[in-house]
Amino acid sequence: MPIAERAARAYVAGPELSDALRTGHWLSRQGFASSIGFWNGDDDEPRQVADAHLAALDALAGENLDCYLSIKAPPLEFDRRLLAELLDRAHRRSIGVHFDSLGPEAADETFACIASARQHYPKLGCTLPGRWRRSLRDADSAVDLRLNVRVVKGGWVDPEMPEVDLRAGFLAVIDRLAGRATHVGVATHDPSLAREALRRLRSAGTSSELELLYGLPARQAIREAADAGVPVRFYVPYGRAWLPYSLSQARQHPGVLWRALRDSLAGRPLHPPALPPRERD
Repeated sequence: MPIAERAARAYVAGPELSDALRTGHWLSRQGFASSIGFWNGDDDEPRQVADAHLAALDALAGENLDCYLSIKAPPLEFDRRLLAELLDRAHRRSIGVHFDSLGPEAADETFACIASARQHYPKLGCTLPGRWRRSLRDADSAVDLRLNVRVVKGGWVDPEMPEVDLRAGFLAVIDRLAGRATHVGVATHDPSLAREALRRLRSAGTSSELELLYGLPARQAIREAADAGVPVRFYVPYGRAWLPYSLSQARQHPGVLWRALRDSLAGRPLHPPALPPRERD
């Protein structure tokens, strides 16, 4: 657990919402947009998670930031009443809400929530992992629902397609969205992959941006965005949880804990020097 906690500290702005907002303002002064997301603990009740999201929406309404809220439906237990409360608040605050992806087993219910939410609030987004077989048809659904889409390689293996070329899967989703989607976030720190994905989207006339995870080396990817003439957005997690290195995930996917150990001890910086200093406990 100490190894996992140490590794995860590099990925979060801090334990409090104020830490995420402070980081968002720092990024804004550097010319970057942001998205903030509350990383809940395993013991947090859905009501607690919803309250954290509501507090974030209220806070963002008073900030001069290009920032949307990222949420995960499973910690809310896909509760339609809680989601309706969140979306009503987001609508009143005019703040976008993005549904992150977790494991493939949660995707059907997540998209059902999105489809229901889309009837009441249009400023929604979803995440599509390139490593999942279903992501191509989910891309079609995202186009039909006029969602903003974030494309990622994906951290959870698809049991229907455990062996997949992550770059090829990523670009296949990009191709499915190019020329059709409202807006696409290319979420990768791989410079060559970012370059090719942005090229394909720009050639198709599709609005796009580069999305990067706070805490990972970013300089080379940022150069690719500059060369492509697209903006950069950082995903800024906050909270006291230590996802993605939870013991529950480590039990299901032993490689996760190895990655945590490698990241902590390999001597490779987990966050780029350009990011703001963060207060430590």
